[in-house]
Amino acid sequence: MTPAESPSGRVVDPVSGAGVGGSAVFAPMDAESRTWVADLTSRGEAREDAIGRLHALMLRMARAEAARRSGWHGIRGAELDDVANQAADDAVVSILRKVTEFRGESRFTTWAYAFAVHEVSGKLGRHVWRRDGVQLDEEGWNQVPARLGGDPASVSESRELVEALRTAVDHVLSPLQRRVFVGLVVDGVPLDVLAVELGSTRNAIYKTMFDARRRLRRHLVAHGYLDGTDAG
Repeated sequence: MTPAESPSGRVVDPVSGAGVGGSAVFAPMDAESRTWVADLTSRGEAREDAIGRLHALMLRMARAEAARRSGWHGIRGAELDDVANQAADDAVVSILRKVTEFRGESRFTTWAYAFAVHEVSGKLGRHVWRRDGVQLDEEGWNQVPARLGGDPASVSESRELVEALRTAVDHVLSPLQRRVFVGLVVDGVPLDVLAVELGSTRNAIYKTMFDARRRLRRHLVAHGYLDGTDAG
């Protein structure tokens, strides 16, 4: 049996379900992801049911993402829920438009989550992702230094350290390092989701985060804000 072409344009082995493109061979899609794609690209009642399930999933994800960012934007209650609903609606539209491009390199839900993250980010203001500075509330900033290796009991009381960290994030990190640091450390975006949103890979994001953390620690150690015994 010869390979066939999938809706996304890649060649698919009809037995294994694996994609074959030139010398590259893509891993077969997991069963749940195959079901999502099949239902969303079908017609009639099956597609409508899948869209309903997808919207419910996007709404849960959007609400969680919006709530995670609550310390940044100050939006609460019905207004925040309205933002989440708009984000879910737009995420579903984008997913339906691009579902045939899904290649199964991650789980479908991970891929879809990136759309919810993107839409929530846009609705709440992309300024938190841009290089003109990260605007966290005081509680958010106070929680970050301990993740860089400081003693939580002491760093939480050090306003000088918090201010130094603000400056370091704005001026020491590269734009990409800043986006990754904010996404992983402050927003709590899952690494796989951030990789999809940035069009990168898990390993590349991990490496960027490692370099950002090391650069921040070195800066804080050099200026006397952290102990340098394990600065790296």
